[in-house]
Amino acid sequence: MKMDLKEICKALHLAYIADRFEEVAYETKEQFLRDVLALELSFRQKAKQARLIKKAKFRELKWLKDYEWSDQIHWPTTTSKEELCDLRFLEQKQNVLLLGSPGTGKTHLATALGLKACERGHEVRFFRVADLVAQLEEALKDGTLGRLKRQIDTCELLILDELGYVPFQKQGSELLFHIIADCYERKSVIVTSNLEFGQWNRVFGDNRLTAALVDRLVHHAHILAFTGESYRLRHALSAVQSLPSRSVER
Repeated sequence: MKMDLKEICKALHLAYIADRFEEVAYETKEQFLRDVLALELSFRQKAKQARLIKKAKFRELKWLKDYEWSDQIHWPTTTSKEELCDLRFLEQKQNVLLLGSPGTGKTHLATALGLKACERGHEVRFFRVADLVAQLEEALKDGTLGRLKRQIDTCELLILDELGYVPFQKQGSELLFHIIADCYERKSVIVTSNLEFGQWNRVFGDNRLTAALVDRLVHHAHILAFTGESYRLRHALSAVQSLPSRSVER
């Protein structure tokens, strides 16, 4: 039985060629076949990136090209902007800790690095820390904790945003500790926090657990300190100052 082009492509799991091959210029048989297959590969990669980005569950999509690098980011001597943006930490299963005042660009940078990882084909999970702890406690209660931990375990980069905004009860602290401990030397973790390490015991409520947690995170970590005023506040004030003044009628 003779099959048409779409049926052949479907049988070979070539999802894009049948609809797009006419866009490829023909010079030689070899060139045409190569370019048609390259087209299929390109569209597969884009589809995979879209799936990975959706699966990561970022709160917002923020890209490195839009990031405003500040002179008020203090870099460790072992880290450079180029190395960070090239995701070398991910290749070496190292962590990135972004510490500093609210509104200074930590979440944007963490998200942008996560998106870059998705574009390169890595699985990423993004959580606000308070949301993750709530999910872990709920999963423990309804007997699905193992399934949730397996879902997290499949990722290569775990992003924990806003550590320090909400303190946890003992159970939540222990559950989060085990998630981070399971990542140790197996995958990379990015953490954003408005607290210095010495203040983390306010969140976890247990000095020994906090010390063990910090020890695992900082052992293979690039620690960036963010100082200065909030970007959001500064931009809001700039917008107000740029408004035209209005005379008051009496």
